[in-house]
Amino acid sequence: MNNFLLNRNFLASLAAIFLPTLAYAHTGLGTMPGFGEGLGHPWSGTDHMVAMVAVGIWAFQSGGKGVWAIPTSFVAMMLVGGILGFSGVRLPFVEQGIFMSILVFGILIAAAAQFPLLVSMMITGAFAIFHGHSHGTEIPAAVSGLFYSIGFIAATTALHLAGIAAAFAVSSQESRPVFIRFAGVAIALSVVIIYF
Repeated sequence: MNNFLLNRNFLASLAAIFLPTLAYAHTGLGTMPGFGEGLGHPWSGTDHMVAMVAVGIWAFQSGGKGVWAIPTSFVAMMLVGGILGFSGVRLPFVEQGIFMSILVFGILIAAAAQFPLLVSMMITGAFAIFHGHSHGTEIPAAVSGLFYSIGFIAATTALHLAGIAAAFAVSSQESRPVFIRFAGVAIALSVVIIYF
């Protein structure tokens, strides 16, 4: 019975996010209420920005399919977390999860950690749920959840691409691994500045 109610609440939340946009008669970016809020939201928190750029750096460092699969897993699970947050589903240790994501991604980059792709995606996705939940609870009631989510996904993707581009920019240097690994150390240490 509890699973049924949870599924009903989950489906109701999906409807609350997507149905208002179906009834909205206009098209175009200028008439997407919530898109701007979603697009700007990740830039308002240093912790989220650092974590999302770190995902891009680690994706580049992982190479191969990881360059696109690791960021994609972050975006997908961030959406799941966002829906949970928007639905009012409580998730314990959200702030601690975000804190740990920065620390862990920094350590993984500094160590040049290589895992099977599925494991890397699972690590990334697990932390993404915390980020998504945090943002899902902050969706303004007056805006469309769908347009907010589209904006948020666009901003998140841009931050992932910034991380990939930054890692790529130094990849032509002979000391590339050292530069990227130092970036990981800086990311891990940034939790002290962000949280303390």
